[in-house]
Amino acid sequence: MKDILIAITDDDSLIAQLLESYLSTCPNFKVLFTANNGLDLIEKLKTATALPDILLLDLKMEGMDGVETTQYIKANHPEIKIIVISSHYQNTFLGFLFKTGASAFVPKGISPVLLKEIITRVHQTGIYFMEDQIDSMREQISSKSPKPDLNDENDLSEREIDVLKLICMQKTAKEIGETLFITTRTVEGHKNNLFAKTGAKNIAGLVIYAVQHNIINIHDLNL
Repeated sequence: MKDILIAITDDDSLIAQLLESYLSTCPNFKVLFTANNGLDLIEKLKTATALPDILLLDLKMEGMDGVETTQYIKANHPEIKIIVISSHYQNTFLGFLFKTGASAFVPKGISPVLLKEIITRVHQTGIYFMEDQIDSMREQISSKSPKPDLNDENDLSEREIDVLKLICMQKTAKEIGETLFITTRTVEGHKNNLFAKTGAKNIAGLVIYAVQHNIINIHDLNL
């Protein structure tokens, strides 16, 4: 299995060192570097011999905070998946952070074992939701959201709905293909159609769409 390449950005050097020390001992994890804030991260990305697959990112930092850093990364390195880890964790931030481009948002203080699982899940599927987060995001969806037009030509096909449900269960393209007896290439085609039809920009957007349109509920998710 190819190593998951990780970068850590946190202005608390002790936290960064502890994360680096722990993750460096985990099989198939490789920490490329640590950075003190967003500006430091950008400079290190410019000279890095390889880009990280996963960025562990603090939210409140001097110079360039986690929100600004997420926006920069998604504009310039969209292939990097961002896990925001913050002591300023609030469910009210969820919708904004996922819309901005975060793949996961978790509080500092989570167990190292859970963090390892989250990194692996985000690397495989592009998204990770904690158990209480779907209900919180559902509450953040505007009550003025329009009812779906069932006669619209952009309606999802039955197969696209099947794929969407499995995406929401955090299945990989390979796992979806095996479940539905289709090729990985076909899965990616359905995924592209889902992005086009729903207007979602990322996997988090697809999950929010599925919740908003009652395609899934929290009990359907593989949390």
